[in-house]
Amino acid sequence: MSTLLLANAQLVNEGKIVAADVLVRGERIERIGTGPVPAGTATIDLNGLHLLPGLIDDQVHCREPGLTHKATLATESLAALCGGVTSFLDMPNTQPPTTHRAALAEKRRIAAATCHVNYGFYLGATNTNLEEIKRVGPEDACGVKVFMGASTGNMLVDDPQTLEGIFAGARIPIAAHCESTPLIAENERRFRERYGDDVPMEAHPLIRSAEACYRSSSLAVELAKRHGARLHVLHLTTARELELFERGPIEGKKITAEVCVHHLWFDDSSYATLGAKVKCNPAIKTAADRAALRAAVVEDRIDVIATDHAPHTLEEKARKYFEAPAGLPLVQHSLPMLLEQRAQGLFRLETIVQKAAHNPALLFGIVERGFIREGYYADLVAVDLGSATRVDAAQVRYKCGWSPFEGTEFRGAVALTLVNGVPVFRGGRPAAGPRAARALEFAAR
Repeated sequence: MSTLLLANAQLVNEGKIVAADVLVRGERIERIGTGPVPAGTATIDLNGLHLLPGLIDDQVHCREPGLTHKATLATESLAALCGGVTSFLDMPNTQPPTTHRAALAEKRRIAAATCHVNYGFYLGATNTNLEEIKRVGPEDACGVKVFMGASTGNMLVDDPQTLEGIFAGARIPIAAHCESTPLIAENERRFRERYGDDVPMEAHPLIRSAEACYRSSSLAVELAKRHGARLHVLHLTTARELELFERGPIEGKKITAEVCVHHLWFDDSSYATLGAKVKCNPAIKTAADRAALRAAVVEDRIDVIATDHAPHTLEEKARKYFEAPAGLPLVQHSLPMLLEQRAQGLFRLETIVQKAAHNPALLFGIVERGFIREGYYADLVAVDLGSATRVDAAQVRYKCGWSPFEGTEFRGAVALTLVNGVPVFRGGRPAAGPRAARALEFAAR
């Protein structure tokens, strides 16, 4: 079994930054600190670089099966490791949708053959698959994705009796996309009356409004409280919604909240320059909403930072408002963006690790990952705070070939990524060698 010594690191882990070496044997961390080094051990001298647990992105759309002209598990997982993301949880709105255990098994089969980072999958809820939801456990899926707002195909869950049944009977965490479809439809009608088919992109946060978000997220929280369910509300975008969530450590919560990196970076002024490239659901809203989301991360009202990585082709994004799909490619650049916000004084490095590695592992019961601990899998990322990441099309790894961050320079860069003890990114490029990814294991909470 091979051994690797990561020497002279600054470990960022469990709220502290400490100088230490890390000895990796095979897939796992054998020792943190000094001690005898086995003969034949390879050494990487980090020279004081900060060593983090690999990020766990709990919300990505890799588009496979069925939408592989946009992305695949292979292409998007390669982009992820270049950005220090070592595990992700993939969403069910593919073609066909992942709404039964056979579809979950097929995704795992594809991922086992092609994925470059560790992977898990959500079961999608519909108005008609309640009995399947009740049967699915942590051995099958990381959680149940419930679209409580307009979505792809038949995955909108708007039947009150079905919602009650999901919140009463799900055995795994419920992850909810919260927007009110009736209110969105009414807003769309008003804007069509005014503009016809030429609705400006700046109208998106008014159509997918703050009220549409609050109306749905407050319903989800009420259902979770009534049934004692474990609820994770995805991609919050508004200041008002924050009142629904408690402050404090994630270990004491059954209802948790998430923010995505683009809602921490952009605001509604971005539509004027980026147009459909920043069209996403729920919509990017005001600078005041963004400021409230940033503050909620710091005060532990928001528990998780993720991406909602959702690639589309540039041709698709060039369409008019109602035809341009919603979603942004983000997983390669989420950590560099957060490092830049650290440089701006918004977040401490320890906070980034807590929200993007520790807490996703705790929330979903991901076994022996998300922390730098002896005996845990060696999913690790070294970052250079003195370097920079400039985003341009030439270095974008997404299959869609573009990023909303193009032209931006972030202070901080990923220097090294390990997946299950294997260096998979080093020197600014993916490392040659076999894939090291594994299926994530989930423990009941």
